[in-house]
Amino acid sequence: MAEYKLLLPSMGEGVMEATIISWLFSEGDTVNEDDSVVEIATDKVDSDVPTPVSGKIVKILKQKDEVAKVGEPIAILETEGESTSDAVEAQPQQAKDFDEVKGEIGVPDQDTLKTIEEPLKTASVSRQESDLYLSPLVKTIVQQENITDAELQNIKGSGAEGRITKEDILGFVKNRPQASAKTEQASSPKETPAATSAAQVASTVDSASGDEIIQMDRMRKIIADNMVKSKHTAPHVTSFIESDVTNVVKWRTKHKSAFEKREGEKLTFMPIFVRAVVKAIQDFPMINVSVDGDKIIKKKNINIGMATALPDGNLIVPVIKNADQLSLSGLAKAINDLAYRARNRKLTPQDTQGATYTISNVGTFGNLMGTPIIPLPQVAILAIGAIVKKPAVLETEDGDVIAIRQKMFMSHSYDHRVVDGSLGGMFLKHVHDYLENWSLDTEI
Repeated sequence: MAEYKLLLPSMGEGVMEATIISWLFSEGDTVNEDDSVVEIATDKVDSDVPTPVSGKIVKILKQKDEVAKVGEPIAILETEGESTSDAVEAQPQQAKDFDEVKGEIGVPDQDTLKTIEEPLKTASVSRQESDLYLSPLVKTIVQQENITDAELQNIKGSGAEGRITKEDILGFVKNRPQASAKTEQASSPKETPAATSAAQVASTVDSASGDEIIQMDRMRKIIADNMVKSKHTAPHVTSFIESDVTNVVKWRTKHKSAFEKREGEKLTFMPIFVRAVVKAIQDFPMINVSVDGDKIIKKKNINIGMATALPDGNLIVPVIKNADQLSLSGLAKAINDLAYRARNRKLTPQDTQGATYTISNVGTFGNLMGTPIIPLPQVAILAIGAIVKKPAVLETEDGDVIAIRQKMFMSHSYDHRVVDGSLGGMFLKHVHDYLENWSLDTEI
């Protein structure tokens, strides 16, 4: 019999860890190759982890609600056949190889060793501090409460392997020495009124008799953390415009039945909105950027995120990759597929990664407009309101006339660190122009 370590697999760029939601098998159960054995949750989506081998689960290493890093063992299986080499078993061989060659490269003398000894000790301590694992929620509390690295090192974690949990950090904040907190506030020039306000909001709120206490689920916590981080990081500015989308409505009405019959797909307004946004991004590529410290990263690809409401009231943003390379028909199919899989919890981590610009259609809820929060590291987001019939003044060869038109508000929120009012406003005007001048002869 052989021992096989089931590792948490890679789940796409930027995903470094996942939370165990539930095990689908117990210790002692036999599983077959490709069986889904555990449900996990990342900061984007929920998914299953299959086993690449058949065998018996002899030990579960990560329990429900524990966090595992990519590449970390989460269970041990007993399999048929001989044990194969793994990373742990390879280490002695690597050490042996080094012993064989160190004589060839030479060994430093004692003076050289003394010269490098102290820097190595310092680096070792620094690394231990930097390797201290904190969950995203704990990191948020640490930032809001201005907890120093020195204070973190003195907090005794009650989680697995001494990990600092939310309860540990909140307990520290509650009993934190006032002198320490005041010293930190006085010495930290980075603290802002917004950060102080957020810390106050995070404090305990009294509840009255009859109030219902609802615990946030995992996704709602993630959304809350991300929204707070965005408002603290990016100075938001929002521009508004009202567009006449009568031609868009006429065009869709003309083509939706034939398109559904031909493709088996519904033709919504979203592909049209995405097409207009893509064209505007091509006109103003500095909207399609991210900020990294004092550097601006100009994105090559145009990947459009579309905010999608889930049945439980939460929000997720699947991504249309390379939207500039898709036809209207291709956009419609991609959008319908992502929306369906989002609402049925069938998205993969890759489906929610890499967005460079996001659209939120608040009009689906009957709202005329909204002021959306930028999903970092993007620098802008467009909210599209409901399409309503309104009387409007039209200029004709025979003079101005009042007609019934299909009108729609759009609001564009952008990060004022890198997007000034002129760029943010001109981008929105170009989206407006593409929609108002939509040709009834556009092919689908």
